[in-house]
Amino acid sequence: MTALGELSDGPAAAERPLNICLLGYRSHPHCGGQGVYLHYLSKALVEAGHSVDVISGQPYPELDPRVRLIKMPGLNLYEHANPTRALRPRHLLSWADFYEWFGKLTGAFAEPYAFGRRVARYLRRHGRHYDIVHDNQSLCYGLLDIEKSGVPVVATIHHPITRDRQLALDAAPDWFYRLLVRRWHSFLGMQIRVSRRLRYIVTVSSQSLNDIVAQFGVQRSQLQLIYNGIDTEIFRPLPEIARNPMRIMTTASADQPLKGLRFLLQAVALLRPRYPELEVLVVGKLKTGGATEQLLRELQLENTVQFVSGISNREMVEYYATAGMVVCPSLYEGFGLPAGEAMACGVPVISSDGGALPEVVGDAGIVVPAGDSGALSRAIDRLLGNAELSKALARKGRERIEQEFSWARAAQHLGNYYRRIIAQRSGVEGSNHISFSEKPRPGESAANSAKDLLTEQNRGKAA
Repeated sequence: MTALGELSDGPAAAERPLNICLLGYRSHPHCGGQGVYLHYLSKALVEAGHSVDVISGQPYPELDPRVRLIKMPGLNLYEHANPTRALRPRHLLSWADFYEWFGKLTGAFAEPYAFGRRVARYLRRHGRHYDIVHDNQSLCYGLLDIEKSGVPVVATIHHPITRDRQLALDAAPDWFYRLLVRRWHSFLGMQIRVSRRLRYIVTVSSQSLNDIVAQFGVQRSQLQLIYNGIDTEIFRPLPEIARNPMRIMTTASADQPLKGLRFLLQAVALLRPRYPELEVLVVGKLKTGGATEQLLRELQLENTVQFVSGISNREMVEYYATAGMVVCPSLYEGFGLPAGEAMACGVPVISSDGGALPEVVGDAGIVVPAGDSGALSRAIDRLLGNAELSKALARKGRERIEQEFSWARAAQHLGNYYRRIIAQRSGVEGSNHISFSEKPRPGESAANSAKDLLTEQNRGKAA
């Protein structure tokens, strides 16, 4: 009988390239971190020699040609012109379809649950082809069904969405809006229950690791820290493009409190009298009639702030090249891809200390307290008045990303982690965690590194 993680006609998984299945319940290629994560991780794993399939719901990711996309369509109600009329008689034969439709109509976010049912059904038929299934934060009940079928399952948790829910509740204007926030986040009960039952979870920063333990009740022994990477071939300086020192660039979902855009806008309003030529470019979509549109009117910044959305990576890099600085004002980030991408492009970065952002920025940018528009305005003023400092931070930012954050490095760590899991499941080894021989990564101290946190229960002392 073939052991789990082996092919009957080839060498054991410890020696050969792996067959990997990555899951994403929605994977928009140009906004949000999930589609970005799947794009770069799948590409890096293929370049490491593995075979990779991505199973995704709509919107679908943009993938390297060597990666196979298996489309798992749902009702895609958030892009539907009239969701109430999206249900067809055939959908009544599918609990996943009906649940997704009913959830949307009642204010819940049902996509992760529905995707889980669909993908579990698919993998019950085709899952034995894969050595491992790696979920990208759907944390759906379907993962438990997949694991029961005999295929090892890993899940990435970028950060616990309990953070998003609390920030949205704090920003809610009244009890009815708070009720809507709680209803939309009702999927969190599923995510917490599933994450507690999964044996193998990857997270992308020390901050996220600690928050997952505290807020999801997950044991540290279930968690493995593997930092994200930045594609330094795509995200690179473009010296041929003229930089506008008065342009501030940021990436933010305009009406998502977590991203802290309002604090940047307030900081810009404070600076406008001194710098009337100041302008802000927001990579994100402005919601008509939303809180951000109202704030722009109140601060008289309608002609100062421009929004762009649906842009390619190449266009993003060109926008970075035109910016005098990039500001990341988020109240919380599980990793902070926009900061890392800006640093890779050689743009000076001002960042809040929200979540894992200081782990990415380090000493190669200016870090200010999250939610403090006054501190943000002073940091922007400091860069506007000091061209030499801007140049120094731009150079240090690029160097830091090249030295510390790499998708090839992330893929190597993940490949080793996958092999250890497969070996455990086939009874070859019994250790819960792979041991990295490299020095602690950014954000880890000698006394309290993420490696120490992860191994202390098994080894009885710090690594």
